[in-house]
Amino acid sequence: MMMLTQDKITGRHRERYAYVYVRQSTPRQVQQNQESQRNQYALVQRALDLGWPSTRIHVIDTDLGHSGQDGQRLGFQELVAAVSLGRAGIILAYEASRLARNNTDWYTLLDLATVVGTLMADTEGVYDPRQYNDRLLLGLRGLLSEAELHVLHLRMEAGRQRQVERGTYRQSLPTGLLRGNDGRVVKDPDLQIQHTIDLIFARFVTLGSCQKVLRSLRDDGVLVPRRQHGGLHAGQVLWRKPSHAAIAEILHNPAYAGAFVYGRRGPHPQRRPGQARQIRRPLDAWPTVQQDTYPAYISWEQFLANQARLRDNASTFVRRARGTPRHGPALLAGLVVCGRCGYQMRVAYKPQRRYTCTALAARYGAATCLHIEGASLEQVVVEAFFAALAPAELDLLEEVLATQRADQARLAQYYTDQVARAEYEARLAQRQYQAVDPDHRLVASELERQWEVALQGVAEARATAEQYAQQPPTPQLPPAMRAQVQALGQSLPELWARGHFTAAQQKELLRSLIRRVMVTRPVPDTVEAKIVWVSGTVTALQVHPPIQRQTDVGQYPHLVERVLALGAAGYHDREIAQRLTAEGFRAARSARIPPSLVGEIRRARGQISLTEQFRTHAKLDGQWTVFGLAQELAVHRNWLYTRIRNGTLPATRHPVLGHYLIPDEPALLATLRAQRERCCYH
Repeated sequence: MMMLTQDKITGRHRERYAYVYVRQSTPRQVQQNQESQRNQYALVQRALDLGWPSTRIHVIDTDLGHSGQDGQRLGFQELVAAVSLGRAGIILAYEASRLARNNTDWYTLLDLATVVGTLMADTEGVYDPRQYNDRLLLGLRGLLSEAELHVLHLRMEAGRQRQVERGTYRQSLPTGLLRGNDGRVVKDPDLQIQHTIDLIFARFVTLGSCQKVLRSLRDDGVLVPRRQHGGLHAGQVLWRKPSHAAIAEILHNPAYAGAFVYGRRGPHPQRRPGQARQIRRPLDAWPTVQQDTYPAYISWEQFLANQARLRDNASTFVRRARGTPRHGPALLAGLVVCGRCGYQMRVAYKPQRRYTCTALAARYGAATCLHIEGASLEQVVVEAFFAALAPAELDLLEEVLATQRADQARLAQYYTDQVARAEYEARLAQRQYQAVDPDHRLVASELERQWEVALQGVAEARATAEQYAQQPPTPQLPPAMRAQVQALGQSLPELWARGHFTAAQQKELLRSLIRRVMVTRPVPDTVEAKIVWVSGTVTALQVHPPIQRQTDVGQYPHLVERVLALGAAGYHDREIAQRLTAEGFRAARSARIPPSLVGEIRRARGQISLTEQFRTHAKLDGQWTVFGLAQELAVHRNWLYTRIRNGTLPATRHPVLGHYLIPDEPALLATLRAQRERCCYH
């Protein structure tokens, strides 16, 4: 064996470096498995025995604490680079699993070593990848290393699953829960931690989103407890500024609802390079859920409601989430769903707000499904909302005030806890200072400084608590106002119309009863909307949004027939418009028929109204009009109107328009001409 080893190692190999690769999979192994480290570092002596001088032996141990499956191992990348550049004469590792736990990394290194002629060695021998038998053996070792890891994972997972089934699996607990020596889980005895977690859950119920909770805690100066599971402060609770990640982790963790859940994360079904190996599973896909296992901060029903609210806050048409209500004027943003493709519709604000469905266009390049004018749709939905709200007697203001008082009580308790904690730390610092030897000035001065800092913290905590205590309390609801609130179902539309609510508040009110608004457009001038209420019932509505062309309005041919018929009957355009509006006809951009539209329809079809005929024609139905007779006699029309009024000129009124018609009689014309001559002569 020694002769074979020496035959493989040549002077060309010894001219290059010997690389000793040292790795352990986890930080825990680095701390506890010291013997494995010593065995791997002992490979330096093996390199010396193989003929490499100490100046040409390089140890790579930067991957201590990293898994062999980690594609970002800096030490392994350094080793691959050295082999690629031809600097490595031999690579020494305790076993193949130290170099890699997946075939991709193993065969990449093996192929490079074959090209540049780098040897590989372990505790049993030296291998030349250029030789077929050695290459075959190295390939099998890499394959067995990956298979061994797979078997280990299966065994560990099976063991965990058996512990879960027996109820003996010890899950990592979040801040606010502790496991005693007897295995029982209790709430953290630190009341400030309990009060702060209660405050976070209460704020979310009131505000409805992580960002709003984060901003409210930031504005009130509330710190969030975080128990450290590793590092310098392992086992301690540190109070930090609230962050979105910390708030979201508290809200998403089912342990706060008293539930033991195993399998919240699972393997990525369609993982690509660079993506996470595991993804968060949806709540209904959790394999193991055991309720009432831990002491609960909230009920399981409240936890489910929080998860539904969090999913709803994520605005994306793929998941059909409604999103958090914002301050835009579109009241139905996040509620409107396309009845054609089923995706959520977006809001466009130019030139006026509209709801458009661009889901299929964005994903497949298809045409836009729907685009609907927003104001008309919002109007009918708001009217339906008030109609559903009117029968209810709401006590909303009383509930809001009670919630505010409870929140103030929690915040006051938080500040009280802060003072108590600061006083404890000050007393602890005082005892430490008094216990030190006065002659040990270096230690005494530092402890004195810490005592002063603790006393300053007490003063700041007391000042903050006193400042909050001076704020006016939430007022009680007097009987007169309570009576007004009980009639809120009737007064709410008036308050809404007067602008007493912001756009975000209006959206919150609508969402309190409405889950979805599904819309379709069977014809250009009609939108069919189905309101899906939170109770599950559905209300069907019709909306007639303004459109561009009058010819696209429903029953347009019937409208034309009615206009011509009424025009032929002698009605003027204004009265025709009023009659048609009363009969249910509508214009393209208005719910009423304007007189101008009636005139356009008549003139386009060559119909002249009776009013125009009286003003422009000499005779009508064989009788003189005032206009025609005045021209025939060459007199002013008032000359004829005077004689009609005093009864000397016979005339009849038109039954519809009321204009005068004068008989076409020769004797009457002769008499009128004689009267005209006498008037002109005198």
